[in-house]
Amino acid sequence: MKIRIAKSQRGFSLLELMIASALGLIVVMAMTQMFRMGMNATFTVTQRAETQQNMRAAIELMTKDISLAGAGLPTGGLQLPAGPSKVACNQTGTCYVPADTYPTGNYMYGILPGFGNGVQNGTIIPSAPAATNDSITSIYCDYNFPLSNFSFTFPTNGYAAVVAPATVITAGLPTNILAPGGLNVGDLMFFLVSTPGQGTASGNQGTSAAQTAAVVAEITGIPSSTAINFAAGDALNFNQNGANSLFNTVANLGPALGGGNTVTACRLNAVTYFLQVPPAGGTDQTPRLMRQVNGLTAVPVADNIINLQFSYDVISSTAGLMNANLSNPIAAGDSPALIQKVDMWVMGQSLVSSGNRFQSMYLASSVATRNMSFCNSDSSATTVCQ
Repeated sequence: MKIRIAKSQRGFSLLELMIASALGLIVVMAMTQMFRMGMNATFTVTQRAETQQNMRAAIELMTKDISLAGAGLPTGGLQLPAGPSKVACNQTGTCYVPADTYPTGNYMYGILPGFGNGVQNGTIIPSAPAATNDSITSIYCDYNFPLSNFSFTFPTNGYAAVVAPATVITAGLPTNILAPGGLNVGDLMFFLVSTPGQGTASGNQGTSAAQTAAVVAEITGIPSSTAINFAAGDALNFNQNGANSLFNTVANLGPALGGGNTVTACRLNAVTYFLQVPPAGGTDQTPRLMRQVNGLTAVPVADNIINLQFSYDVISSTAGLMNANLSNPIAAGDSPALIQKVDMWVMGQSLVSSGNRFQSMYLASSVATRNMSFCNSDSSATTVCQ
């Protein structure tokens, strides 16, 4: 009978076990750190992409509106009544920018620069690197809803218009002012009035020449598809009952119009871009870019926009030279009617869920004001711009 003799086997010593555990822990920590870095990189890229997407959407929408500035308006703009008429206000009396009236004696240009006038209620945005935020207003005829299929008749008081289908109806164009995308209370109407003149008066050397006048009015009511009201005391103060000229206000259209006069109309879009900081207590208190049209309520365009700036290339009406990169052309003595190009800078900020880390970036673009960009300067330094 053989007896098995047990042989002793050495195990890991405590020191070896501790070293192995330490090495394993280092590997696990390194892998965890690499995973965390990968997740942070993914999160950063996602946040930057979302921020860029917001800013691109804002830039593209502003580019469209600014490129249309001045379309359908008289050359050089339009003198409004004594006023002051308001811009960027809604029907409840809320005005979205601190300086809410038309500049230089109540004059309507195709573009209204708003230097330092870009945050509702003048709220300070601490995270914005620049001291100023600007607004901009672009004004143009809205050809997406053409009114050439309608005729407009004004009664004696001028505070209303009777709307009827035109004699010649163009196929494909709207025939109902209340159709989708049609007119609303708070919209601005632009009426261009042409009078044929009365010929040479007997015993008088003068001639009653044909005239063309322009009137802007705010819609205060649409009782039916065949009637529009323009009551005095409107939110934007266009429907005034006093004026410096015969055709200056809608109140004078009825008494002034006679046989043979022609009235053409379009809906004006006065589009203002500005920043809004929602009040404390809301679900989202980060600044956002807003778009407001005529006398309607402003709507958000892009979130987490903390800075909005504009500069302008303007033709000097005296020297015929280009004054470039003006942030405040009116203060510099230049007319907004001669703006040739608009440069815009939008700064977006990407917030993480904890709110203590963020990324910010600028997106810049330029757009030509194609309806305001013809300027001819001759050798006598006389500048003609349209």
